[in-house]
Order: sequence, then structure tokens, then C-alpha cells
Amino acid sequence: MRFWEPRLRAWQVQVLPGEIYVTRTDEVISTVLGSCVSACVRDRRRRVGGMNHFLLPEAPSGTDGEASARYGVYALECLLNDVLRGGGRRDDLEVKVFGGGRVLQRGGDIGRANVAFVYRFFVTEGIAIAAEDVGDAVARRLRYWPMTGRVQLLRMPMVRAAAVVADEVEATRRLVPASGSVELF
Repeated sequence: MRFWEPRLRAWQVQVLPGEIYVTRTDEVISTVLGSCVSACVRDRRRRVGGMNHFLLPEAPSGTDGEASARYGVYALECLLNDVLRGGGRRDDLEVKVFGGGRVLQRGGDIGRANVAFVYRFFVTEGIAIAAEDVGDAVARRLRYWPMTGRVQLLRMPMVRAAAVVADEVEATRRLVPASGSVELF
């Protein structure tokens, strides 16, 4: 979903759960995160970058969801590959990671599992994480400018983010049956 955002005087692209967006255009990429995680990756010199938004580290066993951007293992590989295919070079990549909040007080901590997965992934890839805002019992509204690496982050207490929780619970239900610097605003 791409639209003109008059307050930012820029085109903005909303990335939803299970989506990846990479651009060579000066635009803003945004998303809202609860326990989900977004990685923002850009080549600092070649003006290409993007964002993903994934729900779980890996597809549940017994499903054929491995090739879905809803899962970190696929979403992170695709994001890196898309940035590299767009002209980026591994040596010049900058990575920023956000999300992984604890949105539900009972049950497992999906956010923590997502964050741990992202850390392992980038260690394995040999790419340092330049900035992050992860964990805590908060949801996040994120805006990312891939041409400059600028980030705006709004942390929302879960009390104010009930809609985020409801969306993530519903998204998780749909999955089971299926076979740097940070600027606060």
C-alpha cells in the first residue's frame, strides 16, 4: 500500500505482516509491530534498502509455509537477497531491528523468540546490527527512510495498542491451520 503522506511530504509504503518491500526511491516505509519483528536493511552507498515484517521465526512443523515471508527464516533471506539484487553490496549493508514486544502476558513469548532468531540470523550472516529497539511490553509504530537510514519510532504501551494485539492473535490463528540511531516521535 503506497500513498502520499502530506505531513512527511513523502510517499509512504505500509508493510503489513508477511510482507517485504525494497526500494531505490526516496520514500518512507512504515509498519506497526507487536510481537512481530521488522528488519530494516540498506546499502549505505548505493541507495537501496527495505523492510520486512514477520510473525514467527520458522514455519510450524508439518506445514509447507517455509516459503512465506510470515516466517523470519524466509523473510530475512528474501530481504537481504532483494537488497543485493537491487545493487547493494554485503560490505556496505546497515541493519536495524525493531519489535519483538511481549503482547500477551500468558503463554509463550513469541516476541522474544523472534528477536533471538534475528540475532542468530545476522550473526550467521556476519552482518552487525547497527541499531535496535526490541522487547518490552510495548507495540511500536515504525517509519524508515531507506535512502538515509533515518528511523522514527513510536513506542505504545500495550493498553493503547489493543488493536495490534488483536491483529497479531488473529494472524497467528490463521497460520496454525495452514499446511545506528533511532529518533523517537
